[in-house]
Amino acid sequence: MWFVETLRHTPALAVFLTIGLGFLLGKVKFKGIALGTVTSVLIVGVLVGQMNIDVGGPLKTVSFLLFLFCIGYSVGPQFFRSLRGDGLKQVLFAVVVCVLILATSLGVAYWFGLNPGQAAGMMAGASTASPVVGAAEDTVSTLPASASAIKDMVNAIPVCYAMTYVFGTLGAVWLLGYVGPAMMGGIDKVKAMTHELEKKMSPSAGNDPASFNAARPVAFRAFVADGKEMNEAKSVAEIEKKFLNENRRITVERIERSGNSERIDNITPDTVINPSDIVVLAGRREMIVADNDWFGHEVPGVDILNIKMQDVNVTVSKHCRQKTIRELFDQPWMDSVDIKTLKRNEVPMNPIEQTELRPGDILELVGPKKNLNLAAKEIGYADPATLATDFVFVGLGVLLGGLLGALAIKIGNVSVSLGASGGALVSGLILGWLREKHPTYGAIPKASLWVFNNLGLNMYIAVIGIASGPSFVSSFSEVGPKIFVAGIIVTLVPLFLAMLIGHKLFKFHPAVTLGCCAGARKTTAGLGAVQERLGSTVPALGYTITYAVSNTLLIIFGIVLVLLTA
Repeated sequence: MWFVETLRHTPALAVFLTIGLGFLLGKVKFKGIALGTVTSVLIVGVLVGQMNIDVGGPLKTVSFLLFLFCIGYSVGPQFFRSLRGDGLKQVLFAVVVCVLILATSLGVAYWFGLNPGQAAGMMAGASTASPVVGAAEDTVSTLPASASAIKDMVNAIPVCYAMTYVFGTLGAVWLLGYVGPAMMGGIDKVKAMTHELEKKMSPSAGNDPASFNAARPVAFRAFVADGKEMNEAKSVAEIEKKFLNENRRITVERIERSGNSERIDNITPDTVINPSDIVVLAGRREMIVADNDWFGHEVPGVDILNIKMQDVNVTVSKHCRQKTIRELFDQPWMDSVDIKTLKRNEVPMNPIEQTELRPGDILELVGPKKNLNLAAKEIGYADPATLATDFVFVGLGVLLGGLLGALAIKIGNVSVSLGASGGALVSGLILGWLREKHPTYGAIPKASLWVFNNLGLNMYIAVIGIASGPSFVSSFSEVGPKIFVAGIIVTLVPLFLAMLIGHKLFKFHPAVTLGCCAGARKTTAGLGAVQERLGSTVPALGYTITYAVSNTLLIIFGIVLVLLTA
C-alpha cells in the first residue's frame, strides 16, 4: 500500500501522524473524562507501529533529553527555594510520598513476579509519572542481561504504563476529590475551613481603599483639573499627597496645558498643575474610580492617554531592604510604578500594604521604562521580556547534564549512574535555579517551554509506541490482568496513606493536604478535582513545591526500582 510504504520510507512522517492523532484523541472526553495526551499518543503509536515502521536514529533520545532539561528548568527555582524556610515541611512530605510509591511498587513487583521493565512501567502509569518511562528504559538497557531479555523488558515498559495510567488518573481524582475530604471531617467542614483560610490569605478590599486585588490591572485615566480644590495651581507633590491622605496611591503621569496643548511627560514633584489642565492619573483601578470631585471630572482623553508603558517581572532578591509592600511604595524610585501581580511559588497573593516580601517572590510591575529599570534594580532581578530562546544555554545545558549522567559507580556487578536522562534533569534544575537568581541569560519563554515539554515528551512516547507496536499485543496478553491489579494497588495505597500522614502527622490544613498529595503524586487532574469540589484555589498552595520535588524524585526512584528488581 502506497501510504504504508511512504511511512516506512520516511519514518518521521509516522511520528508526526502519531503526535497529531494522539493530541486529537487526548481531547476527546467521555462523561468529562479524557485519556490525556501522553496515553493517547502512546495508543496511537502502538496502532501505527502495527505497520512495522522502523523509527531509528537518535530522535527518541534527543526529544526526551530536551523534555527533561526543560522540566528541570521549569521547577528548579521552586525546588531549591523550597529547601529552606516554610517549604521544608512540604519537601519532607513529598519525599515521604515518593518513598511510599517506591516501596509499594517494589512490594507489588516482588509479589506479582514482575521484571524490571514491567515494574517500572507499572509504577510510571500508576503514579502518572510519564518521565519515569524514559529513565527506566535507559537503566534497563544497562542491565547485565542478554540482548533479547533487555529488549523484552524495554518493550514491556510502555505496555504496563498504558495499562495502569488511566486508573492512575481516575483513582487519584476519586481519592483526592471524594475520599480525602470525607476523611478530614466531611466536605462541608473542609469547605468552611478552606474559605476561612482564603479570607486570611487574601482579605477582600471591601471598604478599605488601601487594599487591592492583584488580579486587576493598573489603570490610566484622564481628568480635567477643574474640581472644587483646583481653583489655583498646585504641585504634583501636593496632588499626590492629597490622594495619599485618602489612602489612595495615585501618581501623575502626563499633563496637557490648557490653552496651548503643551504636553509635559517628564513629571517631577515640583511640576505645577494649573486649573483646567488635562492630567493623566495612574493607579489601581479601584483607587482611581473613587470620588475625585475635589480634583476634577474625567474625560475620554483618547489622545493624551496614548502613553507607552511597560510591565516586567521582577524577582525579589535577598538584598531587597524593603520588607513590606508599604515600605516598597514609600521609596522615591517607585514613583509612577505600580504592582500588577504578586506571585509566591507560582501562587497569586493579594499585595495589601502589610503583605511581607520574601526572596523569590515575583512582582509584575507596570510603569514607564526608566522608572521600571530603577525599581527592578533596587528590588532584585528583572526578567527581560523576550520571544527568543537562548539555545546556547539549552544546548550546553543538555550536554553538561549528559556528561554528568555518564559518570557511573560500580555496585556489585551493576554499574549505577544517573544516565543521560537523569543528568539532563539535574542540569535543568541547577541552571533553572541560577537563571532565576540572575535572569540576564538563559531565557526560555513560557511558550517555548510549553512546546519543548509537550513536543519533547510526546515525540519520545510516539517513538516508543511505534517501536513497541509489533510486540505490544503479545506483551499485553502475557501480563495484562496482573499489571492492571498491581497498578490499582500502587495508585490507591500510597495516596491513601499520604492523606492520612499529611492530615494527622504533618497537620497541614485539609485543603493544603489535598494539594500536597496531588503535587507529590504529579496529578494535575487530582488538583483540579479538589479545587472544583472545594470551590477554591487554596489547594494550589500545597501543589507547587511537592510537584517540583516529586517530579525530580520519582524519575530517580524509577531508576532505583529497576536496579532493585534486576
